[in-house]
Amino acid sequence: MKKNDFAAYKLYGMIYRRIIILFLLLTAGFSALAQEPWNPSREEVLERYRRAAVMEEAVRNTVFSAAVQPHWQADGSSFWYRNVLKDSVMEYIYVQPSAGRRGPAFDHARMAEALGRASGREMDSRRLSIQRMEFAKNSVKLQTDGKCYRCDLANYTCAPADSFPAAGNFRGRYGRSRWRGFSTDRTSPDKKWMAFIKDGNVFIRPAGEDVSINSAASSAGGNVSINNAAPSAGGPADKGTAAVQYTSNGTPEKPYGALAWSPDSRYVVGYHINPVEDSAVYYILTSQDGTRGQLRSHPYKQPGDPFSTYEMYIFPVDRQDALKVDTDVIDFFDAPYLHWREKDARYFTYEKVDRGHQRFRIIEVDTETATAKTLLDEQTNTFIYESRIFTEYLPATNEIIWTSEKDGWRHLYLVDGITGAIKHPITKGPWVVRQIDSVDAKKREIWFRASGMHAGEDPYFLHYYRIGFDGKDLVELTPEKGHHTAVFSPDKKYYIDTYSQVDVPPVTTLRSTRSGKKIMELEKADATAFFATGMRPVESFTAKGRDGKTDIWGIVCRPSDFDPAKRYPVIENIYAGPQDAFVPKSFMGSFSEMQSMAELGFIVVQIDGMGTANRSKAFHDVCWKNLADAGFPDRILWIRALAEKYPYVDTTRVGLYGTSAGGQNALGGLLFHPDFYKAAVSSCGCHDNRVDKQWWNEQWMGYPLGKHYEEQSNVTNADKLRGDLLLIVGEADTNVPPESTYRVINALIRAGKSFDFLPVPGLGHSDGGPYGRLKKRDFFVKHLLGVDPPDRNNAENKL
Repeated sequence: MKKNDFAAYKLYGMIYRRIIILFLLLTAGFSALAQEPWNPSREEVLERYRRAAVMEEAVRNTVFSAAVQPHWQADGSSFWYRNVLKDSVMEYIYVQPSAGRRGPAFDHARMAEALGRASGREMDSRRLSIQRMEFAKNSVKLQTDGKCYRCDLANYTCAPADSFPAAGNFRGRYGRSRWRGFSTDRTSPDKKWMAFIKDGNVFIRPAGEDVSINSAASSAGGNVSINNAAPSAGGPADKGTAAVQYTSNGTPEKPYGALAWSPDSRYVVGYHINPVEDSAVYYILTSQDGTRGQLRSHPYKQPGDPFSTYEMYIFPVDRQDALKVDTDVIDFFDAPYLHWREKDARYFTYEKVDRGHQRFRIIEVDTETATAKTLLDEQTNTFIYESRIFTEYLPATNEIIWTSEKDGWRHLYLVDGITGAIKHPITKGPWVVRQIDSVDAKKREIWFRASGMHAGEDPYFLHYYRIGFDGKDLVELTPEKGHHTAVFSPDKKYYIDTYSQVDVPPVTTLRSTRSGKKIMELEKADATAFFATGMRPVESFTAKGRDGKTDIWGIVCRPSDFDPAKRYPVIENIYAGPQDAFVPKSFMGSFSEMQSMAELGFIVVQIDGMGTANRSKAFHDVCWKNLADAGFPDRILWIRALAEKYPYVDTTRVGLYGTSAGGQNALGGLLFHPDFYKAAVSSCGCHDNRVDKQWWNEQWMGYPLGKHYEEQSNVTNADKLRGDLLLIVGEADTNVPPESTYRVINALIRAGKSFDFLPVPGLGHSDGGPYGRLKKRDFFVKHLLGVDPPDRNNAENKL
């Protein structure tokens, strides 16, 4: 074949292949268009209600060995755990990590017989109920049915034994909150002095027993027997047993308080406080005893409400003086926790978050001069996620470990505690530090969880790591693909790692903490019975977001009798709260609400759109002063991409439901995107961010309140309603005031809109409880399938 003939042959072949591909694409497209929306008969739908109830019962307790709850022995060298198998059969496993041994904790048949003899009643070897065990050489002490026995494992004889000591609280995890609870220090560290408040003012006196103190005295005030001698240049040391008054301008209405001693007992730090009492919100309980509704109220700070303020002062013990610290008034949150230098108690630092969540500082105070300087100052144009700021103070080396998103991802930094300079990043890269588990100051190691480090994996999967303060020697403790949960032994020598995916059952392994090496596989979950019911695996699905680049992740639930020849309506389970991400990542081997709704004839999805957490800072920033966005552009593109892949997804019939912030989002779908969403069930929604909680809403919508609060309110936009709406609220909701829903209702009525409303007497913050969930299903059946739901007042009342 000549060269030109070969080139022509290749050209014709390429054209031919493209014609075939185009034909196939057009055929598929016409097939999808020709596929009519599924419109079941009422009898079909009623049968689906029956089937859903059957499936819910059928899948109950059908996944076995899905997790290991270790019961470590006192020396930390071994542990036991219990497996609950099919038909509630129980097996007890004993593990010795150092020897690499795993096996039955005992001979179950012989143990049942021995316990039966000791207790005087028959024991079922397949269902022994043992709450606690303590192993010794050739014996075990155990507790069953509240009674304790010691059993010889050589000859299987049991005798009554003393009770176990009270159980400890060990969970194998380390955690700390950045905001430590402040408690007033009355007595100095050297036990020589006592600082107290009387009539709103600060007093210090010797701690001798010959000075009378009324037991009612407290940091907020109280009756104290004092010597009201005239002030002098000296402090309490010059007054013998007399109490010396340090301030005189405090009042019960504006007292001094929140006193804290320096470690060397030379200074007291306190505050002149301007207290603010939060206004109340109200609700009425209608389902109580009696013939009248009962009015209830509780303090509730809403966006824009004032905070108590704290002016910092220093009170030297050796002289009667009140030194006002040259620093900003603390007007957001309460008195801060003080971090004193270990080798020089002249200095302490405290943390300050400015209201509006756009500035975080670590401020150092010199007690001798009452001056302050800023060591670390982070400012942003959007927001700093205050509750996820982590700081760990290392007084022995005058260092601070700090988290920040300043490079676009949440990472750890090592900070010089004297100068405030960042020594270096500890972690870096296009991934997210999710949680700090522990800090080992001696070994200079940090144990943490992160997500997004594995290319090609769901970026939300949690993995566990260890790294040095210098950013070196990163050790991955949980390398397998999946979402991980690790539990460490009391001495942290070993850990138990359970990992899974939404469609992959859990595997549990035992590993060495130092190396991360797997010692053994403890359990591999058995989901055979679950899938044997006909239940379909939940699918993890990704599509590009509004920028055309970013992957948006979600899950898909289908009916167990799914038929790809039908076109099913879509229901989205929505919660767009920016405080976290919400799509499940672990194995979904149970009959969830999403699956329950799918059984009625829907494709049910859940999506994490832009504006939620656990991705990049830019991904999260979409929510800033923009809660009405709720990631809708990403969600709509995601559902449309799902329909492009699966022609049985009907994007002409899409509904959504949500609770709390999800309730706000569900109604927002009909107000702001009515061309896509056709029906919504909104439960206890925070429909106006000015009515909801201050701490949550100002974090995302900012402070001071601007016009955007009103512009994005569901109340303000109620006249835009299109589609079908069901509002649900519990009358006893103390989380989001019920009036939030009532304000929407009032606006809808004024706009002449049609909607359904379900108030639930006595119910708190909820999706409506069992009855509300029932009405939610009925609502979507009626408005997306076009079928009247069961008439439960008549013959169909069992559905």
